[in-house]
Amino acid sequence: MRFKFTTTALAIIVLISCTEEKVPERFYPRNDHEAYWHSLKQANLLNTALGKDWLDAADKPFDQQVKVKLPYQESFVLSELQPDAIGYRFDVKRGQRILIDIDLITQDTTRVFVDLFRVENDSLKEFIQVASADSTLQLGFEPRRDAAYLLRLQPELLRGGQFSITIEKVPTLAFPVAGKDKRAIHSVFGDPRDGGRREHHGVDIFARRHTPILAPTKAEVRFVGVRGLGGKVVWLYDRKRGTNLYFAHLQEQFVKRYQTVNPGDTIGTVGNTGNARYTPPHLHFGIYQNGPIDPYAFIVPDYDRPPPFIPDTLWVGKTLRLAQNTIRKTQMDKNAANLDTLKTGLLYTIQAVNHRYARISDEVGNFGFVEKNELANFE
Repeated sequence: MRFKFTTTALAIIVLISCTEEKVPERFYPRNDHEAYWHSLKQANLLNTALGKDWLDAADKPFDQQVKVKLPYQESFVLSELQPDAIGYRFDVKRGQRILIDIDLITQDTTRVFVDLFRVENDSLKEFIQVASADSTLQLGFEPRRDAAYLLRLQPELLRGGQFSITIEKVPTLAFPVAGKDKRAIHSVFGDPRDGGRREHHGVDIFARRHTPILAPTKAEVRFVGVRGLGGKVVWLYDRKRGTNLYFAHLQEQFVKRYQTVNPGDTIGTVGNTGNARYTPPHLHFGIYQNGPIDPYAFIVPDYDRPPPFIPDTLWVGKTLRLAQNTIRKTQMDKNAANLDTLKTGLLYTIQAVNHRYARISDEVGNFGFVEKNELANFE
């Protein structure tokens, strides 16, 4: 039996199918910046000139990056008159932890979105977001590989102010020999062994016999015993990072298998057991995860911690007239190329000041750097 549909029946079917209720998918923001973007979209602000300027400002830091060497500190301003954002680019090694601290100097309720991106491919401008700060404007992040990172700061619409920022990188693990530091390391990762037939897969930290060896992080004891070249050894498993920590040539071992140790716990003492019996007492410390990893950056800081930063409130955010011609550079480096010559009588805005350089922008937003003592040329 065949069914016959009249024109009216077909019209009714089409009408029913067209009026079927569709529930929109629920939006789940990945971070505060994305949630704010969605709120602007819901309020139909993204199609306005101001909304489009805010979107353009969010992209600007990926093209106009301030390249810095850590530790880095500066005081800077973000404009409340027009959408603004800034991006700091820096390099970090695996084994180091990024610490970012931002303070609002002006008394305001400015909300700032702080997002960290890994530079995946410079030539293709690929950036992978890896972390975001909360309302405290503080952020800590541990890279899992050597890479360049971009930190983007952007306030909400029609908000801004003066800020100070400190960006650091610190070791993720504590130094494993009591009372010692990098000066006690006399053999590093990759040094030749056995006449070049093999490489050294760790660092050797020399100290007096019986000097305490300390757990550099919270970990689980996986092995305690005697093994070949290492003599008396201890293996710890760092569950947070998925790495195995190797301690060799011990004189004494004070832990048991499956025991949990906390940072600073004594797991043994320095000795020269195993193939170190003809060398002075020292700890061989190694890190493994699918093969050996250079442990140096995990336990040795690149620099001394910077002193507390005193924000510069005299110059930052001021639009001033130049009293004499001044060279502006592309980067904060005395050997950097000259960007242009700032002309006498023209107005420039001082966006940021650190210990040595100032970041200067012209009326269309292009920025460059002058040495801080050149600010005497502004009036």
